[in-house]
Formats: sequence, structure tokens, C-alpha cells
Amino acid sequence: MSQADTAAGTPPEGAGRADRAGKAARAAGGAAGTARRPLWSLGLLRNELVTVLRRWRTLALLAVLAGVPVLIGIAVKIETGDGGSAGGGGGGPAFIALITNNGLFLVFTSLAATLPFFLPMAIGVVAGDAIAGEANAGTLRYLLVAPAGRTRLLLSKYASVLAFCVLATLVVAASALITGALLFPLGDVTLLSGTSVSFSEGLLRALLVALAVAASLTGIAALGLFISTLTNSGIAAMATTVGLLITVQIVDTIPQLHGIQPYLFPHYWLSFADLVRDPVYWDDLRSNFELQALYVAVFGSAAWARFAARDVTA
Repeated sequence: MSQADTAAGTPPEGAGRADRAGKAARAAGGAAGTARRPLWSLGLLRNELVTVLRRWRTLALLAVLAGVPVLIGIAVKIETGDGGSAGGGGGGPAFIALITNNGLFLVFTSLAATLPFFLPMAIGVVAGDAIAGEANAGTLRYLLVAPAGRTRLLLSKYASVLAFCVLATLVVAASALITGALLFPLGDVTLLSGTSVSFSEGLLRALLVALAVAASLTGIAALGLFISTLTNSGIAAMATTVGLLITVQIVDTIPQLHGIQPYLFPHYWLSFADLVRDPVYWDDLRSNFELQALYVAVFGSAAWARFAARDVTA
């Protein structure tokens, strides 16, 4: 940018996206300035989704997530092809010993393998960059100058992170289903309780498991968004979110801290396995959803309070 442009007050290149967000918000709000603007804007959400999904970092994260089921499937295929038993004598992620009998179990295995770290890490990166990344790029103040409003902007940011939660989980599930169909037989599914169901019902349960996993990530998404409002550095926000994820995971494995473990957001993550039983065990699933809702309420409110009072100068 030339000195003449700077003197004239020309906004940086990143402000172009803010201008588009402003236009979308004005179109959704209608008669801006004369009518009260709503707290929700489909145009603003669409703009945020496009911005998140076209970043190379996001595409790289999705590619890594899609590659995990492929690696697991190939490893199991090679091991069983050599006359070994799947699961390496009981080790490895849950459900891994059942993959050779039915490729659909690769979906459950892949979700169990990616949920403790890979999926929440990807969510932490996207959530941590939501506000801090805009501030670091110098586009946050232009988004706020546009008639979007802080509350609507924050809601749209969080909604885009939730959409990424669902997308990332479905990418893992779809990659696992395709890999499982190519490498292993498909057919009636024997559930963990010993009941046999049709493949279509097993596929429905796999979809429910994927949605349950996505719902399990809403808590860390709210936590990452809150951290993103505390700093102007996207890298710092992402690193802090991922660091907290690792720390909490470690705390959740220490027996001496069992008193606080039920209140840690990853404690009930693997409860999705209860959806592969007949009848379904709802106790841990219900505890998981209630805990995630609590984290969303607490850290979502904290993010709003911080962002609403924040002095945006960048």
C-alpha cells in the first residue's frame, strides 16, 4: 500500500471481507438505522462459513482428519492379512477388533481414535482464531464498523465453529465408511450388547454416533472462542486452547483427581459407544450433553461479556 493510500485512509486488503460482511448484514437487516437489527443474520453466517472453509489451514486439518481412518484401515488390513488378529491382542482404539468382521466398525474406531486429540485440536485451532485472527489481521474493527454488531458477529463466529465441528466429524465418518467398504465386508451389524441389526440400522447408529461426537465438541468450541476474545494473536489463542486441551486430558487420567474429573469437558466423550448397544445406555450420554451445555453457557457468556466490553483498536 502506498503512502498516499495510507494518508487517504484506505483500509487494508483484509477489509474487503469485512465490507462483504457489512453488505450481507445490511441486506439481512433491511432498513438499517430505522429498524432494530436482529441478533441473527444468515448472510453474515454464510460469509463466516465461506471464510473458514476456504482457508488452507482448514483444508489441511480436514485432510489430516480424513487420512486417519485410511491409516487405521490399512494397518488392520495388513495385520489381518498376515494372519494376525485385529487389535494387536486387545490394544488400539475401541471397536478395532471388530473391523475385520464388518467395515462399518471402522467408523466407530476412527471416531474413538480422533476424538481424544485430533478432532478437538482442529476445533481449538478454528475457534481460537475466530476473533483473535481477525484482530491480528486488522479486519476486526472494519467488521464492527459495518452494521453487524458485536453480539451478531460473535454468534456468527460461534455458529461457524459449530458448523466446522459437524463437518470435521462427518469427514472422519465418511472417510472411515468408504475405507471400510473398500477393505472389509459389510453386512448385518452385531452391537456391543450382542444384538444383531441390519446394515441400514447400523448406518443410522453410525450417523447418530457422529452427531454425538460433534455435540461433544461444543464445549471446547466455546472455550476456544472465549480465549480468542482475550488476545490479538491468533497463534497465541490457538496454542492456549490446544494446551488447555492437553492439560485437561492429562488431569482426567490421574486417579487422585477423580473428584473433579466428572466436571472436565472430555470426561464423557467416549460415551458415544453406548449408542452401539441395545438398549442404548443414556446415563453417560445425558451427562455428556449436560456438561457440554454448561461449558457453552459459561464460556459463551464470558466470551460475550469480554467481547462486548473490548476496546477494539486493531
